[in-house]
Amino acid sequence: MIDLTTPLGDEVLDLRAGDRVTLTGTIYTARDEAHIRMMEEGIPFDPEGAAIYHCGPVVQGDRLVVAGPTTSARMNELTGFLIDEGVRALIGKGGMSRGVVEDLRGRAVYLAFTGGCAALAAAHMRLHGVYFEDLGMAEAIWIIETDRLPLTVGIDAHGGDLFRAVQERAKTQFLQRFNIHRITSHETRHR
Repeated sequence: MIDLTTPLGDEVLDLRAGDRVTLTGTIYTARDEAHIRMMEEGIPFDPEGAAIYHCGPVVQGDRLVVAGPTTSARMNELTGFLIDEGVRALIGKGGMSRGVVEDLRGRAVYLAFTGGCAALAAAHMRLHGVYFEDLGMAEAIWIIETDRLPLTVGIDAHGGDLFRAVQERAKTQFLQRFNIHRITSHETRHR
């Protein structure tokens, strides 16, 4: 287990897809609407070394009830500017596109949290503030202090992609199990 603390620096460049980590320190939730607002109005926090959690938490008063991850692929087209501004980690579920994998290369990582474990996530978090509250509970940027939040490196800064590797392995096993022969374009032309 590798312990990480925000703000993050070059230590994330040493991580590899599949590594288990804990994250302590300030993170910021952001979903679609928050990304769009930041693109239009600017980032309301210092992005250098920041971690963005793709999450729409349930907040009651001054506490987080649940804080499960949102499917990160929703932010595929909205992420590049954050990495360009110095964000070092994206947190979510389900992985991200090849374009985001390339955006992360040499600069940042994608950390995965298991979907369906929203109460577990909240148990490692304390609410610290909010930006863009007018967007509503799910879309606002919540400032959260984490204490050893358990995560897995899903995409590393070298192009390693745990999600793609699992998809490729599953595809290969499926083809082998059902004895499906891949037809190449050369074979198609000569039939």
